[in-house]
Amino acid sequence: MRVPRTFVFVDLSGFTNYTAAFGDDAAGRVLSAFRSIVRSAASERGVRIAKWLGDGCMCVAVNQRDAIEFVLDLEQRAADVCNPLTVRAGLATGHALLFEGDDYIGSAVNMAARLCDHAKGIEVLMPSMQIERLPEGVTAEPFGEVELRGFPGPLSVVELRGVPLPVDADAGELWTRTPFI
Repeated sequence: MRVPRTFVFVDLSGFTNYTAAFGDDAAGRVLSAFRSIVRSAASERGVRIAKWLGDGCMCVAVNQRDAIEFVLDLEQRAADVCNPLTVRAGLATGHALLFEGDDYIGSAVNMAARLCDHAKGIEVLMPSMQIERLPEGVTAEPFGEVELRGFPGPLSVVELRGVPLPVDADAGELWTRTPFI
């Protein structure tokens, strides 16, 4: 089944060097704190954590706005909790094949992963042509054209910045959103 989704790949930038400098125990504490804030931000924004990838994760949103708000909210929370490490991320929207009921395959998935790999520090990158509508409090700054492995030609990319509006504390209506109804 092909479904429209926004995919987010998130990575703790500098985690390998942090582990080497401070040891496995310290790295484990930072990773535990990071995963906790990922779970919290994802739950509040209606985003699903599809899989953990060591010091990162792949998340999936039905609505692009939710994905953007999630990743920028996560970036803000991580600045306090994961310091001196930062969050880098890549987002892409498109149709993907829902594979074996809980995984996704497709260009949008691959593009989000490659954009995350390309991001440095606290960058949140997204293809400019895929922006549907930015949430209030969020801007898209031109980043330039990038070459992504596996994709033909350069891709025009923006860096998402800003602070999305706070979450409405009542998340009880999330189950009423598409595709659940």
